[in-house]
Amino acid sequence: MSLLIPSSQSNQQKLGERRVEAAVIGCSAGGLDALKIVLEAFPADLGIAVIVVAHTAPDGDHLLPSLLDNICNLPVSEAREREAVLPGQVYVAPPNYHLLIEPQRSFALSVDERVCFVRPAIDVLFRSAADVYHQHLIGIILTGANDDGAQGLKAVKDAGGYTLVQDPRDAYADAMPKAAIATAAVDRVLPLDALAEAVLRFCLSPAKS
Repeated sequence: MSLLIPSSQSNQQKLGERRVEAAVIGCSAGGLDALKIVLEAFPADLGIAVIVVAHTAPDGDHLLPSLLDNICNLPVSEAREREAVLPGQVYVAPPNYHLLIEPQRSFALSVDERVCFVRPAIDVLFRSAADVYHQHLIGIILTGANDDGAQGLKAVKDAGGYTLVQDPRDAYADAMPKAAIATAAVDRVLPLDALAEAVLRFCLSPAKS
């Protein structure tokens, strides 16, 4: 069962009038399996950039992009400094770097202090993406064992974006989804296997002139 969290009328109008240009996804414990389910369901012609922050060990082995690329219809790569953010691509934050999106829609990597005890942090990506994409953005929080991402998702909603959270009852670790829901900045709470469909439905909805 999905949960619909009411949005303001003005925010609903913005969502209906603007096409999606990017989706940001955050996860932690149990995230690999969750990402596989969501990303595998995206078609090759999705037409938006998908940017992922998954909590990884500081000395991580950079294997996540290749693991996801094996099952995705979209090409998957690790985000690089100053690389342009392009539609039809999945980008993954590298281990031990915060990932940000610059106003000119390119990536920046940062070794600034950890946020919520982690680097890369979901909050950092989501806030920077909200500043750039505003109402053209979808934010998604998946399974995780801390509260990283909650304030970032709120920033997405405050900027006029659309926000989705994995149902905590469906998550490997429910702390992250619950923290996001507690901000009251969530449009829909859905089981894992329904999240991709929600993204597709919104991306394929015709924009109003």
